[in-house]
Amino acid sequence: MDDRDVRLLKAIADLGTGSPERLHEETGIPVSTIHYRLNNLREAGVIENDCYDLDLDALGLGVTVILEVLTDYSGSHEHVAEDVEAIEGVTQLFSTMGETDYVAIARLTDGDDVGRLIRDFESVDAVERTNSTYVIDEIHEDSRGLSSYSMDTLLATLTDD
Repeated sequence: MDDRDVRLLKAIADLGTGSPERLHEETGIPVSTIHYRLNNLREAGVIENDCYDLDLDALGLGVTVILEVLTDYSGSHEHVAEDVEAIEGVTQLFSTMGETDYVAIARLTDGDDVGRLIRDFESVDAVERTNSTYVIDEIHEDSRGLSSYSMDTLLATLTDD
């Protein structure tokens, strides 16, 4: 990756679009070059998809719960993760070190849905217990991951030169 690739990725993260015309306006990179580089970044697996971002609050999934999951399993760690991942509302699942085996983030509709979520976790055989935290207010989310970095840091860290 070179500085043009990094500038494109940063612009995509900041603007929330992969539109070559908008990226050209932001970066000054010619539209034809943007098409070429975006294709190369897709082939390299850096760009995974062309999904639209959804506002989960506007969609009706405005309740966020963070769960620490402690397990007691004798079988496959992956099997437990698959069971937890299959619970409706779980949008992210992290395997962690320490006392907590997993951290799950769930997006739900209301308090009744929170109760259902907890019951679903309790129904997984390997789940010993959960510690649940109800999020009062989301302060910051960077779903694209690059917005919190300066261009200088990205160029110094990610480019091949």
